[in-house]
Amino acid sequence: MSKSKELITADMAKMSAFDNALHRNSKKAQGGLRSMRNKNSAAQNIAVEEYFQHWDDKKAEDETDEIRQARTADYATISRQLTIFHPSANRYYNLATDLYEYGWCESFHFCRFAYGEAFSKAIARHEHYLAHSMGLKRGMRALDVGCGVGGPAREIVKFAGCHVTGLNLNDYQVQRARSYAAKEGLSHKLDFVQGDFMHIPFPDNSFDAIYAIEATVHAPSLEGVYSEIRRVLKPGGTFGVYEWLMTDAYDNEDLEHRRIRLDIEQGDGIPQMFKVADGLAAIKAAGFELELHQDLAAADEDDEGIQSAAPWYWPLGSDLRHAQTLGDVLTMLRMNRWGRIISHNFLSILEAAWVVPAGTRKTAESLGKAADALVEGGKRKLFTPMYLMVAKKPMS
Repeated sequence: MSKSKELITADMAKMSAFDNALHRNSKKAQGGLRSMRNKNSAAQNIAVEEYFQHWDDKKAEDETDEIRQARTADYATISRQLTIFHPSANRYYNLATDLYEYGWCESFHFCRFAYGEAFSKAIARHEHYLAHSMGLKRGMRALDVGCGVGGPAREIVKFAGCHVTGLNLNDYQVQRARSYAAKEGLSHKLDFVQGDFMHIPFPDNSFDAIYAIEATVHAPSLEGVYSEIRRVLKPGGTFGVYEWLMTDAYDNEDLEHRRIRLDIEQGDGIPQMFKVADGLAAIKAAGFELELHQDLAAADEDDEGIQSAAPWYWPLGSDLRHAQTLGDVLTMLRMNRWGRIISHNFLSILEAAWVVPAGTRKTAESLGKAADALVEGGKRKLFTPMYLMVAKKPMS
């Protein structure tokens, strides 16, 4: 495979310098609360103020197409006809990463649950299912677009035997992914590169396969990010994605529906979400040949006949019947509404004692607001976090 072009723009260099000032030594910490304690308070305040300027005091009834487009435009600027992320997107990852690791795990995505299946195994199976659907195997070189801290990449390497390169805008997450890979003895099978997935820093036709797990929803344009993915994929190569999309049941004129969407967008750092039809149109417009598409959140069973035993959103809810292990219970108690109230009050005490920087609770509350909206959107079937699309790049 060709080497990356290592395109680090001046803006990205500034973001990396800010990240280093903010996170200090927390890149090598275990994650969660330990990393939060290492943050630089002044830099944290800047990150919080810059991110929440888009959302504070915004209501569903006040949203217009112009406001939505302005928010998207602030996430992206146009340079040389390529979309480059604005630093405010990077601020979101700086704020949310440690909270994700504390409350969820090192794989920042949802999944389906089979009967008797523990949370950690369900997360891994969801990653295996994507790798299987794409035909990933030993000897292939794959790109993980929006790799987070590398949880799925590490699992897919172990499952399929392929080499994976992880791409991530946020330098903090890249450094954490490298640290985790080294701890597991997988550095020879994994590379992690900082870069913008709207301007992927690799030459044309570089990878045998490319996948994205709940990451490209952060792009200001689905067609734009899919087109860039197609560029670096080899002819005949496979692209697989779990996409966040609003379903056909979503009605933007319904203020309750709109509130749910806005709460998800705010808490999860999304410029704007699109409907299923938009996602399908975007992947086709990008030049892919679509081979498979299915809303796994709505399916009673997958194509191998494995039945879903619990809704994808149950860890965010309050029904303990679905917990299979003590670890499941602890995850749920951290992530459901009552657990979040306790955690948020605890964070307030830590902020007052200068143990964690100011703004940590505000960020946690924003994530909690999104969690409630995700549960509501899931129950009403207005939203799916796992619309599976598998497509091929044409040979010519």
